[in-house]
Amino acid sequence: MLGDDAELTAAVRAAQDGDETAFRTVYRAVHPRLLGYVRTLVGEPDAEDVTSEAWLQIARDLERFSGDADRFRGWAARIARNRALDHIRMRGRRPAIGGDETELTGRPAESDTATEAIESLATGTTLSLIAQLPQDQAEAVVLRVVVGLDAKAAAETLGKRPGAVRTAAHRGLKRLAELLDADAESPGALDAVPQQRGSRTRAVTSAGVTHTRSRTQKDM
Repeated sequence: MLGDDAELTAAVRAAQDGDETAFRTVYRAVHPRLLGYVRTLVGEPDAEDVTSEAWLQIARDLERFSGDADRFRGWAARIARNRALDHIRMRGRRPAIGGDETELTGRPAESDTATEAIESLATGTTLSLIAQLPQDQAEAVVLRVVVGLDAKAAAETLGKRPGAVRTAAHRGLKRLAELLDADAESPGALDAVPQQRGSRTRAVTSAGVTHTRSRTQKDM
């Protein structure tokens, strides 16, 4: 485990020991991707509020978390998804799921198109395109490409089989490649997705700061 993952793991562990600076490091590394995921579930107007609720729970339950950077991303994504679904139920709306999970049991096709779409996303394409996908494909793509989860962790987050998530992500990425081609003549019209894993941050170690549970968004 090298680079950003090692640094995020160190920051998570320091935050568990009460280091407020470490918690802010974790927040800044993970929040943009988590917010992007929540946007695919609840839409732009409510995404910030729902993601804030997720971070309040993350802060409250962080002491009980166990694992490295990858496991933390998956854990945070599950919390964010639960908060988003709670929000949807309270509003009396359901996500626009595209199709049934039984449609996702086939073997994924060759990955050339998916690879091209991943590269395009990583270099500056947008959540606006992802929002045009069926909900199951949008979630799979965001969890795999933007949040950075592997198929197993994404499947745990969604409560599906890894093969179903791989297929949904592949179909979504194939459709994204088509949308990217359609938008190739309109540069700058869409907002950029943050690069996967985020920018590098300093490794943070615990400095013995008293652990405070009631963190606010202003502190992060």
